Amino acid sequence: MQQIGRRERKKAQTRKALADAALELFLARGYDQVGVREVADAADVSVTTLFKYFPSKESLVFDLDEDIETALVSAVRDRAAGQRVLPALREHVLGGVPTAAALPPASPFGRMVEETPALRQYARGMWLRHETALARAIAEEAGAPEGDTVCAALARFALEAVELAHREADPAKAIDAIFGLLEPGWAAAYPGV
Repeated sequence: MQQIGRRERKKAQTRKALADAALELFLARGYDQVGVREVADAADVSVTTLFKYFPSKESLVFDLDEDIETALVSAVRDRAAGQRVLPALREHVLGGVPTAAALPPASPFGRMVEETPALRQYARGMWLRHETALARAIAEEAGAPEGDTVCAALARFALEAVELAHREADPAKAIDAIFGLLEPGWAAAYPGV
């Protein structure tokens, strides 16, 4: 088991302090009413340091962006031996991808994202980046060329399933229905993958 060094622990602590301070301020006063200087002050760091950890104000809200993408790609690449790609993705989505779309709209975080155009736009862009990484991983697993339309479609629909299911009274049932719809097409294009 590899030990995390002191420097990495300090970086992780600073990153978490910034994200926590930002979320607390944004939820208390509103995203548009809080400046990055206030977030930096609340975390007891400089604005320059804040931007070393987060490239934009919006990224402070979605601090798990990289973790989400890593988990999506891992669901495909690190699936159990013999498990097909589509069931692995379905299982991952049912496990609850931590996104604004997966949160109840009544949650303070969900409301803030929904009511703030800059955050909605950032979230959409974030999903598109994840879609590209997920499509690439699916194509690699299927032995398909990068940019394969079928692999890109599966990535897109798997990610959209989260938002679509969120609108339903029974999200798990909706996920099952969406992935059931995807199964015949994926199996026909890439049998056994």
